[in-house]
Amino acid sequence: MSEEFNLTGGCNCGAVRYALSAPPLAVAACHCSNCRKQSGAAYSVNLVVRASTMTVEGELAVFSDHDTESGQPVSRQFCAACGSPIRSVPAATPKIVAVKAGTLDDASAYGPQVHIWTKSKLPWVELPAGAVVFEQGPPA
Repeated sequence: MSEEFNLTGGCNCGAVRYALSAPPLAVAACHCSNCRKQSGAAYSVNLVVRASTMTVEGELAVFSDHDTESGQPVSRQFCAACGSPIRSVPAATPKIVAVKAGTLDDASAYGPQVHIWTKSKLPWVELPAGAVVFEQGPPA
């Protein structure tokens, strides 16, 4: 019998906790300017998961990001108390969410498998040799 999958994480202050009941579909480093601003870093590392596999406890605040390629907003959800980014929910694909890898209790096994929106990456960021790279988002 296989073990149940359980991956947990949360915000900086502990007010928000979450659990994932299935492995991520992918781990992506997003280099778009919106993710850079939202993460405060050169790129944002995200676990791409089915929304139905994620449970969240605690209060999430939302910034509705309308500056998107699709023209549909992305709900950038963060802890209402400390501001830690938790996940992004695109209106274009609401059944798939991007969970911020840095909020995992143990992120050591979840390095990026793919780099997206590299057409807007910072010039000093060097991508790993052989990395799977998309100038924009990956094909649907």
